[in-house]
Amino acid sequence: MENNNIVVGMGEALWDVLAEGKKIGGAPANFAYHVSQFGLPSCVVSAVGGDALGDEILENLTSKGLTHLIERVPYPTGTVQVEIDQAGIPQYEIKENVAWDNIPYTAPLEALALRTKAVCFGSLAQRNVVSRNTINRFLDAMPQSDNTLVVFDVNLRQGFYNKEILCNSMSRCNVLKINDEELVTVSRMFGYPGIDLQDKCWILLGKYNLKMLILTCGINGSYVFTPGNVSFQPTPKVDVADTVGAGDSFTAAFIGSLLKGKSVTESHRVAVQTSAYVCTCNGAMPVLPKEYTC
Repeated sequence: MENNNIVVGMGEALWDVLAEGKKIGGAPANFAYHVSQFGLPSCVVSAVGGDALGDEILENLTSKGLTHLIERVPYPTGTVQVEIDQAGIPQYEIKENVAWDNIPYTAPLEALALRTKAVCFGSLAQRNVVSRNTINRFLDAMPQSDNTLVVFDVNLRQGFYNKEILCNSMSRCNVLKINDEELVTVSRMFGYPGIDLQDKCWILLGKYNLKMLILTCGINGSYVFTPGNVSFQPTPKVDVADTVGAGDSFTAAFIGSLLKGKSVTESHRVAVQTSAYVCTCNGAMPVLPKEYTC
């Protein structure tokens, strides 16, 4: 990949095991897939095992035309048991000590970092020190430019996080994405629980010198905070099939639109429209309508 404006999704690559069968998942793959639908060069960075499930992930990503830098490592490919409740909300049981916990830092990965325009990483992929160190080294190797977007998408799952990881990640990013439930948890950890959600966002924006903070509140809409301004978009009412991957598609559509030159407000509108559409589909990687990605 020769382009110097690559958008990278980095972290877990896994199978979501649902009642109707398994679907490829993991936030980085979801993010990179949707970014690619906006016509931008994207790449998934992760690791899979030397097993049949790993073979299938690589084949699946290739069949979607998705560029990937995924190492084979001597650990099982990641799986997640997903139970969908009556409201369409997923509950996860994430298997531990799997391939994506052990993403190695390699020369090709460093070369990719040097050509990366935007990266999205989360807290889940940092539960193991190996992948955590690889993510940090990748961030260190990226161009240190005002135009580079470093997106930290908080994903608090099953206690696979701590204050140190969250603080480090927030200090490394310039775009923070968090949902309302995660914001309450983070605020409690950081010692300012008693103020309203918007004030918490302004505090984090200033404390970590962020370009943007994205707050999603489910059916209650979403906000994008930038220094001195806030954009709000209501959540469209749709028939929900499931919400798997909806947040990742929101992030991808927002970043993709920004990189294509749209304003924060317009990018926010596209992100809301995209994630609402993904909620009407089964699984995290539907093909988006062309009018969303232009």
